[in-house]
Amino acid sequence: MSATASPQITKPSTRLLSIDLFRGLTVAFMILVNNNGNNALAYRALNHSQWNGFTPTDLVFPTFLFIMGISMVLSFSAQRAKGTSNAGMLPVILRRFALLFFWGLVVNGFPYFHLGNLRIYGVLQRFAVCYLLCALLLLVTDRIALRVILFVAALIGYWALLRFVPIPGHGVPGRDIPFMDHDLNLVSWIDRHVFPGRLFEGSRDPEGLLSDLPAFATTLLGLLAGAWIKQARPAAQKLLGLLGAGAVLVAAGLLWSETFPLNKRLWTSSYVLFAGGLSILLLAFFYYVVEIRQSRGHWTYPLLVFGTNAITAYVFSELLSTAVAVFKVNSTQSFQVHVYSTWFIHLVNPAFGSFLYSFLFVLVCFIPTWLLYRNRIFIKI
Repeated sequence: MSATASPQITKPSTRLLSIDLFRGLTVAFMILVNNNGNNALAYRALNHSQWNGFTPTDLVFPTFLFIMGISMVLSFSAQRAKGTSNAGMLPVILRRFALLFFWGLVVNGFPYFHLGNLRIYGVLQRFAVCYLLCALLLLVTDRIALRVILFVAALIGYWALLRFVPIPGHGVPGRDIPFMDHDLNLVSWIDRHVFPGRLFEGSRDPEGLLSDLPAFATTLLGLLAGAWIKQARPAAQKLLGLLGAGAVLVAAGLLWSETFPLNKRLWTSSYVLFAGGLSILLLAFFYYVVEIRQSRGHWTYPLLVFGTNAITAYVFSELLSTAVAVFKVNSTQSFQVHVYSTWFIHLVNPAFGSFLYSFLFVLVCFIPTWLLYRNRIFIKI
């Protein structure tokens, strides 16, 4: 999408179908969990963990960043093959960063755009930051060792910052105050001083500034997975490598979580390892089914529709979600609350009704995305 012109319409580049399907599943599930009929009554699996812990919903965001890293490797490789120079790719990188950040602000401000307290952080803004950092890294070097070093340094460095840096006026976490307290942690303290009055949860923000560091590590993991897939190796060997790496990371994340808990809202280092390992295992599943077994059929179509216009589908879903929450059908109920409480809450039980509302919301978002796909329109942000 362009902030100043009509959407850029392109043909999708040569890519692995398994990645498109994996991306499609991820964005569909993201739309599903972001639009429960009623968060308080929804199944626990369809809500984020309140603080420490992990639910399937907590896997969505890091998986999207992970897939973005894979796609970047394949895309940059294709550009290199065409002879595109760094100077030629840099404007595209900066434009994409700016557009992702811009649409993140649009999603945050819609429909009133109160600039005085507009939230600056957000999901698309985190995409933008991680994309920019990884894109610049790909321009500078193709060295796999450097990616591994940066990945390890980001995780250990983030842990050290949260564990040992004193919170001004409160002391050292784990000694003077509880380690990983909801508000008394370095991430929240920085955000309250950088963007006071503009944070999603008032005292803190789940997409804050410092936690971009481990989110960058998540995207680096995608770069590593993309480099592995791109190698000239037998497909079975690639699959075994993915399965082994995924299992090791899951185990490492669980082990580290004993002292540095899994926490999506702080994007802890153990969370990066655990969620990253699960993402790799899911990638291995799609790679096996689609690339090795060559399983293609009707089941792939809806995932392909979402996967080839993923960011567009996400932006549309967020704007629609805000619209139905803001529009009032009477003095006490929004359109969303009215629909859920009238038609869905009594279907089997409130949680199941909440799920059906979410599923219907996904189907509604599928329609414009399908129209784009049917007309071979692929909007690149």
